Amino acid sequence: MAIFLSILWNNIIPLSVMIAIGITLHRVFSLDIKTLSKLNFYLFSPAIIFKLLYTTEVTLQSAMTVLLFFVIFMGLMYICVEAVIRLRGIAGGRRGAMRNSVLFYNSANYGIPLNELVFASNPFTLSIQVLIMMLQALLPNTYGIYSVNAHRISGKEIIRTILKQPVIYAIPLGFLMRGFHVPIPDALSVPLDYSANAFIGTALVTLGVQLGSMKFSIHSFMVKEVLISCSMRLLLGPVLAFAVVWMLGLDGLMAKALIVSSSVPTSLSSVLLAVEFDNEQEFASQAVLASTVLSIITVTLVIFVLNV
Repeated sequence: MAIFLSILWNNIIPLSVMIAIGITLHRVFSLDIKTLSKLNFYLFSPAIIFKLLYTTEVTLQSAMTVLLFFVIFMGLMYICVEAVIRLRGIAGGRRGAMRNSVLFYNSANYGIPLNELVFASNPFTLSIQVLIMMLQALLPNTYGIYSVNAHRISGKEIIRTILKQPVIYAIPLGFLMRGFHVPIPDALSVPLDYSANAFIGTALVTLGVQLGSMKFSIHSFMVKEVLISCSMRLLLGPVLAFAVVWMLGLDGLMAKALIVSSSVPTSLSSVLLAVEFDNEQEFASQAVLASTVLSIITVTLVIFVLNV
């Protein structure tokens, strides 16, 4: 019960408050969601990724282990979600939205505080979570863009769009500057901090604005597909993560941190992608909201099973 209340108080309620603020602001002022989306994609998201990579101590051995885990884990998740898509006959833009809702998980503004809570701010487990966050940040800005656009624009146009995403440059830049101990002057460090700190709040408000723009009715809720998405993200995710950890022979804090990292709800990136490229916005928003709420139970269960 203590873990349940802690997750509820420290993770779910703060997220819910910011989402509610976004809904309220949109209902009162009719905010432009496209502008919010571009701020997230082109400024705040690259800033927080760069800052965390630049400031977090990461060993080469940890990085290679996490990368191997991530490739196998995401490959298995992709096979499973693709099988569900084909079995249910999901077509068009909904295919990409379903993939994104399962494959992209909230490793930043949910995963990092959760890691610090569960592992008592252990620097080793935090470095693992930062690596997962980096890989998860790279996916929406590459495969995610392809996924939501493949059914309507050419491959060359998709590549051009991907190359415009700052995140794909922020990641190697953060690693290189940290590796070569390149200092950031105060004139750039301060605005970097401002931008990085703005990411979580702006992303949550963006989700709230999207939810606030929806016309709610019984028929507007995509119950079956949203529940399928949540089940795969919140239940299948940790199960497959445990299988991969066992297969790779990992144990201790490394194994537990990787499993916990896989248990978090759907990423806000799926909503930002849906808004930015006008693809199944309502489904993406419902999947994020539902998985975030249901994660109160599922994440608590994962932590209990791991005995951390």
